[in-house]
This record gives sequence, C-alpha cells and structure tokens, in this order.
Amino acid sequence: MKIAAAQFGSVPGDVGANAETMRDLVRTASGQGVRLVVFAELAVTGYGMDLIARDPGLWLTEDDPRLGPVREACRETGTAAVVNAAVLTAGGRPGISSLVIGPDGELLARYDKRNLHGVELDVCAAGTEDGRFTLDGVRFALAVCYDNRFPELAERARKDGCQVYLASSVLEEGNDSFESVYPVRARENGLYVVMANQVGPSDIGVCPGDSGVWGPDGSSLATAARADPGLAVAVVEPVPVSR
Repeated sequence: MKIAAAQFGSVPGDVGANAETMRDLVRTASGQGVRLVVFAELAVTGYGMDLIARDPGLWLTEDDPRLGPVREACRETGTAAVVNAAVLTAGGRPGISSLVIGPDGELLARYDKRNLHGVELDVCAAGTEDGRFTLDGVRFALAVCYDNRFPELAERARKDGCQVYLASSVLEEGNDSFESVYPVRARENGLYVVMANQVGPSDIGVCPGDSGVWGPDGSSLATAARADPGLAVAVVEPVPVSR
C-alpha cells in the first residue's frame, strides 16, 4: 500500500481554499498510486488558536459540507484521507480532530487529540478514546502532534494490532521531534509512522514542512522536504503485529 504525508501552507481561517488545496493533493497523490493521504494538524484552518477561539464559524461538524471537495476527490480516486480540523464536540467546544474520509467519501473514523498543549487547553476539548480504523485489511492508529510525546499511545497501538501510526502535526523550525520522537516511536514499536507537517507561519513559529514516513526500524522512507505543496510517498508493507 502506498501512503502519502501531504503538506501545504494553509490559508489562515479560509476553510474553502484549504479544502480545495487538499482536494488537489488527494488527486495528485492518487496519480502516484497512493491509497491514503494524511494532512497536518488543523490543516483546514491553519494552526491558530486565537483565530479558532474567536470564530466558532471555523468549527466544523463531522459531515460539514465545506469538506465536500475532499470527499469528492476521495470518491473520484478511491483514496482515503485523514483531514484534521477544529470539530465540534458534544460538550460544545471544538476538538482538534482527525476525520478519516474513506475511499467512498464517507466518514470512516474520528479521533480527537487526547493530549492538548498550551493555549489549546483553554480553547479545545481533549479526546478520551484512541483512534483506530482499518483500510484494505491494515489497522491504523491516529495521533495528533503533542500526543506523540507520550510513548504509551504508540505502545497501545502496537498492542492493539495496529501496523501504521498516522501523526498529523504542526512542528516549527528546530523542533527535535523530527529526530527524537517520530523515528523513535517507529523503532520502539515496529510501526510505520507517517507524519504530515504544516508549511509556513503558525502560532508556534515558522513550520518547515519536512513531512515524512519512517519504517518499522526507524529509518526514513520518504520526505517531502520543504516543498509547498508537497508529498512524502512511501510503500508500506505491514506485517502482523501481536496484540
């Protein structure tokens, strides 16, 4: 199975423009034989907590029509996509949520970031459940940025039979996670790790892209470097993992 980590510079607060960019990246990835595309944390709005706090109109629902272009691209190409956005929760606050859109354009799974950080704690609701879904017989785990600092998430994924760990992130220049977190989660748990990062300015600084895929031994399989937009495409060959 081919998987892509997709990166681009989100237009702050412009859900429509960002959805169209994601649509185009899904189509481009599909042309390379990709079955699943993973986008960065809050790619739908850009990572801006002040903006999200001020404007509840930027909070999506699970079936939000503004994601129509992405759903359409998934249906057209038979590709799945992990789209991260501020998504309304039952408690009335947004989660930092990964919505998995299946190859049929329908919602396959949702995961709300469990480990919030900094100002996120004032704006968003933390999730309480781990994120899981299966595609083509492969079991996937979902995580979002600061989640990855907690090794127990990847450990639970391995014990739960997951073979691929998908991490939507926003990492600034100089962040040590590129070396000390993602490849380590892969190597320690025998998982493929796919990390999609933002490109350009964010609330935490300038993000370099450098989205990537790591193999179960922690080696780098692909990187999008600093392209905007860009794809890191790799073939993953999952093997059964003991629960």
